[in-house]
Amino acid sequence: MSHPAFCGLSRHRLGELVAELAPRWVARCESGRYERREGDRRREAGAGPKYEPVFADRLLVPLIHLRTGLTHEALSVLYEVGSSTIGRAIREVRPLPADRGFAVPGRPGIRLRTLEDVFVYVAAEDVTLRIDGMETQVRRPRAGRPGRRAFVSGKRRQNTVKTTTISDGQGRILWSGAQRPGRMHDQTAMRTEGIAEQFHRHPGVKVEVDDGYRGLANEFPDQVSAPPRNPKGMKTPNDGPVTERYGWREMKRRQSSRRICVEHANAEVRQWCPLQRYTGRRETYGETHLAIAALVSDRAAKRPTRHNPSTELVHVRIKAC
Repeated sequence: MSHPAFCGLSRHRLGELVAELAPRWVARCESGRYERREGDRRREAGAGPKYEPVFADRLLVPLIHLRTGLTHEALSVLYEVGSSTIGRAIREVRPLPADRGFAVPGRPGIRLRTLEDVFVYVAAEDVTLRIDGMETQVRRPRAGRPGRRAFVSGKRRQNTVKTTTISDGQGRILWSGAQRPGRMHDQTAMRTEGIAEQFHRHPGVKVEVDDGYRGLANEFPDQVSAPPRNPKGMKTPNDGPVTERYGWREMKRRQSSRRICVEHANAEVRQWCPLQRYTGRRETYGETHLAIAALVSDRAAKRPTRHNPSTELVHVRIKAC
């Protein structure tokens, strides 16, 4: 079950993750036991019921569940334990990768956890950000529950939860969060997260967005780049002069090609089964999304930086034969 086809990680990366999270797991277990005992242990080490399976298997269980969507019953058959043990392992271990933050390319010891961390890093490294929203279908709230319509997305006409992804120009995730009900607009979700204050604090940060963040582009025209508006009097793609029409299309195409990498980052996250259609409780969606996005950011941060070929004209020197 440690094969990358099941857990989504290479065996080398899985070993690194076990070594990173095991001390935190042990410390949290000891802290919980100390609170339950209300003091130091009264028996020798090793006494009492055994805590099985071991941590490496307890980490594999939620990884397999997040990658493939296998049910608790199927995992209990594979590990020859009860389904309640599988559910307990997923509940206890899933917060560990969710709290790790997001990897930074070329900086192994740095993790980005908040929106402020992202803007500080980008301002120091001179990176242009890409921002885009992502919606995941969730279960419909029970009838008569307050706020039931808040999850109905105006775009997809389904019950969804909306999150926002921030990536660099290579499609590597730097931050993912701002979990909001699907009815909320993409721009509103980021404004409630405090992105306007970050633009004021870091005036040198540049961002590429789509039409959903037009208000931010109007408020910060020197920092936020949105697709160009339709030329005046152009109601259909065939209206207006030919030169103006084709110029507008070319500007829009270039802006889209600069921004498309964040769409690829969202597609990479959707390779994990729960984010294709989330069937669990909506209260745990945020933790699941953060755990998957953090694992994807680890893999993306190790990808080498792709340099775009130069388009400058080069003089050709003709040599005599």
